[in-house]
Amino acid sequence: MGNHLHHVHVFAADLNSSIKFYEDYFNGEIVLDMDLAGARNVFMKIGKGRIHFYDQPPKISGRGSIHHFGIQTDNIARVVTKLKEGGIVFTKDITDAGFWKYIMVPAPDDILIELFEVDKKQIPAEMINYFEWDQ
Repeated sequence: MGNHLHHVHVFAADLNSSIKFYEDYFNGEIVLDMDLAGARNVFMKIGKGRIHFYDQPPKISGRGSIHHFGIQTDNIARVVTKLKEGGIVFTKDITDAGFWKYIMVPAPDDILIELFEVDKKQIPAEMINYFEWDQ
């Protein structure tokens, strides 16, 4: 059996706000909502990946040992427009690095998301496995 990243587990100070944020801006879909280990746990699919929310405020403030997690999109401009329309404030514009565009998105609970889009026709051959998981 191969290995794959199944989910990122995050604490949520306001679980309903976190759920709404990822549903509204990234088409998140709840796939499991249950009490486990004394708290509400919600698994949300975003594309092929998942976020596991734990209904409990973060134990420490700030991002701790996780700098960010990445969400790949096929239309970064559309998602950023939607985020801005929803009141999300960015500190800089989309960075265009040729075959790869990205922007850092501030999310609930001081989580930082790298939202990125890849031009699949321009990916250097040595990087194809980094961006493509279905070949």
